[in-house]
Order: sequence, then C-alpha cells, then structure tokens
Amino acid sequence: MNEIARQLNDEIVKGSQPLMGMLSEVGKNLFFPKGILSQGAEAKQKAHRINATIGIAKEEGGIMCLPSVTKSIDGLTPENSLTYAPSFGIPALRKAWKENLVTKNPSLEGKEVSLPVVTCGITHSIAIVADLWLDPGDVVILPNMMWGNYNLILSVRKGVTLSKYTLFTEAGGFNLEAFEAKVKEEAANRDKITVLLNFPQNPTGYTVTVDEAKKIADILEEVAAGGTKVIAVTDDAYFGLFFEEETLKESIFSLLVGRHENLLAIKMDGATKEDYVWGLRVAFITYGVTPCDNLSAIYDALEKKTAGAIRGNISNASHLSQSIVLEAMKTDGYWESKGAKGEILKARANKVREVACASEYEDAWSVYPFNSGYFMCICVKGVDAEELRVHLLDKYGVGLISLGSTDIRVAFSCIELDDVKELFDTIYKGVQELKG
Repeated sequence: MNEIARQLNDEIVKGSQPLMGMLSEVGKNLFFPKGILSQGAEAKQKAHRINATIGIAKEEGGIMCLPSVTKSIDGLTPENSLTYAPSFGIPALRKAWKENLVTKNPSLEGKEVSLPVVTCGITHSIAIVADLWLDPGDVVILPNMMWGNYNLILSVRKGVTLSKYTLFTEAGGFNLEAFEAKVKEEAANRDKITVLLNFPQNPTGYTVTVDEAKKIADILEEVAAGGTKVIAVTDDAYFGLFFEEETLKESIFSLLVGRHENLLAIKMDGATKEDYVWGLRVAFITYGVTPCDNLSAIYDALEKKTAGAIRGNISNASHLSQSIVLEAMKTDGYWESKGAKGEILKARANKVREVACASEYEDAWSVYPFNSGYFMCICVKGVDAEELRVHLLDKYGVGLISLGSTDIRVAFSCIELDDVKELFDTIYKGVQELKG
C-alpha cells in the first residue's frame, strides 16, 4: 500500500473504525498523489522567475489559445476556462456549493459535512462512489422501479448485487414496509449494506413525504445501531423540483448525517438539472459522518481519496463548465430564475396529473404516484408497453420510454402545456388499436 494511502487510512481509523470497514479494497488503497501535482503547486507559489512544471502551453505571460476557440467564450479568461482544473474541483465552486447546501437543506444547519468534490456529472459520481465504497459481491438496495444506468454502473461494471424492493404500496406512497424488510433482510446476512435513495425519483417522479423520509432515516439508524455498517447514498439529480406541499423539500441526506457511527451518508448532486445545464457535466460528492475529535481530518482524507479516484479516472472535470456554473451562482437573480423555471415544470406536472388521471383513460392505464422531478409513469392495461411504444412512434411520431412489459415513462419536463392532452389522447388511441 502506498504510504500516503496508509496515512489517510490512519486518520480515518483514529476517528471512525466503522468507516474504515466501509471502504472498498480500492478505496483503502486510494490516495491523492503528490509527485508532479504537489511539486507543481509548490512551484506556482514560489517559482517567481521561471516555472517549467506546468503541463500546458503558455506565451507572453498568458495561456496559449486559439482565437477560433476563445471567440466562443464570452466573459471568461483562458485562465478560467481552458486550463486544467484541480482534481478536487475549483476551490471557489466547492465552497459556494457547500454554502448553498445549507441554504437548500435547512436540517444541515449546525451539522458539519465535507467540502464537496467536483465530478463530471452524477453518472461519474456514482462510478466514483462505487470505486471507493463497493467491492464485487457487495449489495446495493434500491427499488424495483429504478434508473437503468444503475445496473450498468454498479452491476455490470462493478459486480455488485442489486437487491430490490417494491417501490409503491397498492394505496400509493412509498412502501416503507417493503423497504424495511429488504434492508433488514440484507443486514442480517452481511456486515455492510449500501442503500441508494433517489428522490425525486427516476423514472417515477416520486419524492417521499416528510413523514416517510423520517421513517426511512429511523430504519437505517436502527439497522446501524444493530451493528451493520450502512452506507446511505442519495442521488439528488433532480433536487429542488418539488411540486406538492407534503413532499420533503430537502435531501434525505440532511436527515441522515450524524445519526450513528455505523451510518455513512453520501450526497451526489449537481448543476445538471438544478441549473438546467445538462451538457456541462458538473456534479458533486459530499460526505456526512458522525462527529468525532478529528472530523476535519477524516473529511480531508475522504476528499483526497475521492480526488485520487478522479485523478486516476478522468484527471479532472471541465474547468470551463465549472467556471460557468460558479459565475451563474454569483449572478444577481440566480435564485429567482431557478424558481421561475421550477414553476414552469410544476405547471406541466399539474397538467399531466389532471389529464392522465381522467376517468376516460382508466380502462387503458393506471398512474403511478408522482410529485416532483421530470417524469411520471403509467401502467398500461391489456397491451405490451414496448409494443405500444413502437406503435406510437411508427404511426404517430410520438416518443416515449417503455420500462418492462407494463410501464411507460413520460418526461413531462420537455412537453409544452398545450401538447399534454394530445399526448395522452394519442397514447389512449394506441392502446385501443393494439387491443382491437
């Protein structure tokens, strides 16, 4: 084992022996290398005459760049757009995102979490978290209705076992009984479990209520108190898009931080959907552990291991993308503009609910609960969902996503209000044609 990795592990063990037991074998061996990076950082501070350490091209005291490139970048200097960013992410962006976490999640007030580490999108965040915390054969608990890419990242690439519970009760709402049973079943057979919590949920567009969230946190704390190490990972990709009063308006991460020494909370979020910048690929990983005497050293070690994983994976996320997000966050009207876009999506969700739940369609489908995010799902009756999807695409030019043999996902995020009724009328027509 590298000596730097050993030192980081020693810091973790000093404050939390259980935390050390949660790391994967890769995670235990990860570190942020000194070498060229640390020598370059020293040179940046002290090499006032000639600095021959930087792996970029410079000329006349500035960054070498092409006019054909810089003409497309308005308002950002080449130093803030074309150079490499640190593997940890731009310091100012990490600081700003952490400050906003408390603003967006009031339950974090008074709780200390790590400084977020920047990743190249939440898909990348999941892969990095898997590297640090999951070994082949480990279990990840998630619902039966889930984002399909979890399977590719966790099961196919990492060799992790996906253990699923039924997401909804028959009456509607989060299936706490099934969730608790699955968590306790896996905890009885393993010394470590990972629970993936995705709200607002893809594909259903469901976020738990305040009461459901509290009960989820209580269940995980109870299992942790029973001796099982619990890693609770929150995928908050669609955070902030909450459309109903009783819906939890903050990340369940904020309810999990500091609950028990056997419970590690990991938050994955990003500007992707929160700031409507899908292609910029700027996301974050933040840790929350139980307070201890050397908490800052533990967070420092986890941040360095995470940055080491990124360094050995993609080196760093785009400097240009990070700078754009940071500048946006500093702009007057930032919060107001986010709120205005959220209201547009809320209006679409309400219109979809009004139309899709109409009695005229009840012989063709039932509607799964939804209250947030980008999506909603229907369970079609009497026809195959994939056959329906192809039929609607070929005959009417209507594109939808089929999930298994019964479920259809509708992305209301990209549907104008005036098109909602026509969409569901067309789906209904397609169902009747396949039936008849």
